[in-house]
Amino acid sequence: MIRVVLVDDQALLRSAFRVLVDSDPAMTVTGEASDGAEALKVIRDAGADVVLMDIRMPGMDGLAATRAIGADPDLGGVKVVILTTFESDDYVIEALRAGASGFLGKGAEPEELLHAIRLVAEGEALLSPSATRGLIATFLASQGSGDGGGLDAGALDLLTAREREVLVEVAAGLSNDQIGARLSVSPLTVKTHINRLLTKLDARDRAQLVVLAYETGLVRPRSSG
Repeated sequence: MIRVVLVDDQALLRSAFRVLVDSDPAMTVTGEASDGAEALKVIRDAGADVVLMDIRMPGMDGLAATRAIGADPDLGGVKVVILTTFESDDYVIEALRAGASGFLGKGAEPEELLHAIRLVAEGEALLSPSATRGLIATFLASQGSGDGGGLDAGALDLLTAREREVLVEVAAGLSNDQIGARLSVSPLTVKTHINRLLTKLDARDRAQLVVLAYETGLVRPRSSG
């Protein structure tokens, strides 16, 4: 059973998400919160595997709450999915840096939301190719290369040629199966390479690998989106 906590300052939206999540026999909503501080208490008291987190809320916002979750060893297994209208790219990227496992538009279809919860609960990152590339490319282009506290290009020296290839495909938002097909290797081999990338780049998860691929210059932002 996947335990889900809903965090949004709009009660009506939380109610809609609750009905949807509870409709799946493999999921249950263990709590709701209207701001980040309340969310941390609910997560600690009720338990959570996946948190659907709004970014803009009064008091402690979603970004600060995501950082707090990532910094708490007792919450190491909690995955955060940022709910966004995609109107504030920089907040989304900062959330990925803070440890969020991905992001989803609030207008997503019901099955898309349920699939996102399953995916993140299984340890994958919720990174659609179009949304991820667009958000990260736009943000880094506006910030200028090297900004944002990420790794410098020298970090890539730690990687083998194959690991660099895999990282490029991860940054494109592709799944292990898709990467394997493109590189003519098995998904298990891809997973092994990704685990090595996580270790070498000291990244928490796949989502942070995407950000690092852009920040090191391995993948270049497109000039138009």
